[in-house]
Amino acid sequence: MAVKLHRCSIMWLKFGGHPCWRVQKALDDAGVEYEVVAGPLSRGKRTRLTELTGQEKYPAIEFEDGTAYRAESKDMAATIREGRLDQRRDPGAGATAQ
Repeated sequence: MAVKLHRCSIMWLKFGGHPCWRVQKALDDAGVEYEVVAGPLSRGKRTRLTELTGQEKYPAIEFEDGTAYRAESKDMAATIREGRLDQRRDPGAGATAQ
């Protein structure tokens, strides 16, 4: 399953408390194939993220069918590590799984 990780553009910031890094590390640890989509830092410029998830917060995961998964990063990381990421895919294409 190849997904897109929508995250902030501060790629060098790699510590456990950073939400974007927490989810990216969980994807790495779980062996999930993904593409990084580094977005703007300014919330007002996050139009693609807002279209995708209905909010301006990183990180978010976009599935191949265009659906998205966005939750608090700790919950997202736990879902990924438990092997349940595919369950967060919304069966109605274009909708957002919360």
